[in-house]
Amino acid sequence: MKIEVYSPTIRRKEMDAVLTAMVEDQIGPGERSRLLIQTAREHIRFDYALALRSPATALYLALKALEVQDGDGVLVSALSPRYYAQVFADLRLTPLYCDVSFSFPCISRETIEKAITAKPAGTQPRCIVLHHTLGFVPDIASITGLGIPVIEDISQSYCPPPAEPDKNAAPAEGQENAENRPVHGVFTILGLEERDMLTSGGGALLFAMNRKDGSLLRGYSNIPPEYCLPDINAALAAVQFREAARNMERRREIAQAYTQASLRTKHKRFVSLDGIEYNNYAFPLVLETGMKDVSAYARKKEIIVESAFEQSLAGAGISDSVLCPASYSLSLRTVLFPLYPRLPSPDAQRVSRLIMTLP
Repeated sequence: MKIEVYSPTIRRKEMDAVLTAMVEDQIGPGERSRLLIQTAREHIRFDYALALRSPATALYLALKALEVQDGDGVLVSALSPRYYAQVFADLRLTPLYCDVSFSFPCISRETIEKAITAKPAGTQPRCIVLHHTLGFVPDIASITGLGIPVIEDISQSYCPPPAEPDKNAAPAEGQENAENRPVHGVFTILGLEERDMLTSGGGALLFAMNRKDGSLLRGYSNIPPEYCLPDINAALAAVQFREAARNMERRREIAQAYTQASLRTKHKRFVSLDGIEYNNYAFPLVLETGMKDVSAYARKKEIIVESAFEQSLAGAGISDSVLCPASYSLSLRTVLFPLYPRLPSPDAQRVSRLIMTLP
């Protein structure tokens, strides 16, 4: 039986929540969206959040809240999602593409500074949109040290809080969330799309950690309901928050087996920054051989693999390959293997054997 590269983790609890929402009088934005925000706040100690229909809407509103102007520069990784380009175009902003390193798929202070040096004359960098690519967490403290406002996108890097958090040990305002991870951005986007770490089948939370930044988002509290997350999606997302720790543990088990298998190949893995545990959103390998050879070999084993960055700015040919050579190279050579909580153990073993014998 064919093993797909991705499958949403929808179990009975999620289905029951959605069915309950469907039989209620209101399935559009309403009480369940408010309950989702309340649930999310128990896990991520933000000050204020909006539940929106898409990450694109969240990014648009975050940039508007920062009062960016026509022609302003936005620093962004070349491996960010391709929808970013459309949002920038809608706001008539100038994207300033930042490269990554070959061993780590997120931008750094160094690559941002290089992008600023190479910016068009007269373009003022007004903000950084910091995508946590493939679930890897960049050095946020170093990046915010540049003094440029940051919008973080943790759609792939969300990690559930400890099983028994100390409720009396509240984080310093705007500095840490319940995951014990630094959150330094003015605003944070948590996408809830099909392939995000948590899913509602579509949507996003846009939140601010402290009261000062939260006041900027409160200005959008009365946006039309067509911009807001429907209750039917919110019901699914709320269960995903509650099941996140269970799902992450299963990801960790599968990833450990894959990692051991990859040690017997010539292909390379990305390495997390010191002190930050990877959430195993995916299992990427940077290939030493061609993507076509590996894909063909996997198909023979009835296992689907795919390009990790096909839907990125670099993979879509939107960013400048000359200015971002590492991103361009990685977009051609990085492959993802099936890794999701519902993957049966026998299938995970088949994938491990595939990784171990890659050409």
